[in-house]
Amino acid sequence: MKKDNSKNIFIVFGTRPEAIKMAPVLKQLQSDCRHFRTTVCVTAQHREMLDQALELYDIKPDYNLNIMERGQSLFEVTTKCLLKIKEVLEKEKTDMLLVQGDTTTAFAASLAAFYFKIPVAHIEAGLRTNDKYQPFPEEINRRLISHIADIHFAPTKKAKQNLLAEGISESRIFVTGNTVIDALQIALKNLKADNTRLKRLDGRFSYVNPESRLILVTAHRRESFGKDIEDICMAIKEIADNNAGVEVVYPVHLNPNVREPVFRILASESLNNPAMSEKRRIHLIEPLDYESFIYLMDRSYLILTDSGGIQEEAPSLGKPVLVMRKTSERTEAVNAGIAKLVGMEKSVIIREVERLLHDREEYKKMALHVNLFGDGTSGEKILEVLTEYFHL
Repeated sequence: MKKDNSKNIFIVFGTRPEAIKMAPVLKQLQSDCRHFRTTVCVTAQHREMLDQALELYDIKPDYNLNIMERGQSLFEVTTKCLLKIKEVLEKEKTDMLLVQGDTTTAFAASLAAFYFKIPVAHIEAGLRTNDKYQPFPEEINRRLISHIADIHFAPTKKAKQNLLAEGISESRIFVTGNTVIDALQIALKNLKADNTRLKRLDGRFSYVNPESRLILVTAHRRESFGKDIEDICMAIKEIADNNAGVEVVYPVHLNPNVREPVFRILASESLNNPAMSEKRRIHLIEPLDYESFIYLMDRSYLILTDSGGIQEEAPSLGKPVLVMRKTSERTEAVNAGIAKLVGMEKSVIIREVERLLHDREEYKKMALHVNLFGDGTSGEKILEVLTEYFHL
């Protein structure tokens, strides 16, 4: 019987963004079954939102740790992840653990692998704001992962420079672009090739006037909880009230720290009720699957967000991004002028949105189609590096 020399890559993720960004790499590894086997473990740090991505990319986990409980703290998420991943790694013969990004799942999984002396590869390595509380806890998560990881897949040259400045050996850093661009291009290609799916989405969002300028909003970051999320909501309300021909679609995150102020301040805009009058300007909806979100990004006039991933995706679609954060680890987009940090202050958000609504030249400067974060081949590059690492 021929000996199996393939390497088992243990892939761990827990949130929807991780699943989306991991999917292109997983597909590449699965396409090379002669050299690699994959074991997929999900912690379900975000349960419902994770399931959407698993379905879209047809990912079937080998292990589902299902750690999600309403209202749990970072202490509980971290310890549950660490202990449950320990149990799985004790069962599996693992040649390398692969994590993505900066979630608590990614950090806890990396720490567990370190305790077992299993090599760790980190996708989207080297992002930094240089403020340990912005974003919280992600900035520290990714810094700690960097000092555990054996291989670093940096999305940009700037990310590589960040790692070098922290003493990471250049021989262990590979600039691959960000896998989210792979995922975006795959999803867009599939969507635009299927008229039935496009018509279904047109019908789903038929309550948005096609003549309106659509502002797509996401706001959910932990550091925005409290007064900042309230100011964001007040700004959205004033923008919608004062600008004719503008509509807002806001998929509201499931976290109660987000939902309570959003519905309290924007209560007149009933959730998921498209059967309202044509005067309705703000549409509060449930979190979207990735395909539907891409559809809305592509249809939007501008995007108002505190998300990290959207700062990478929107430039590929030529959509201006106003970032409602004090810092950004995606400074490439800010420096290129296609994203702008506007913070969480109500008056600043209103001013910057209205500038893009009413100053055509300012809008054109930001509405550029550029691929700052990858060309859609990141998954292939990561496969090449892993093949070389194992001398396969």
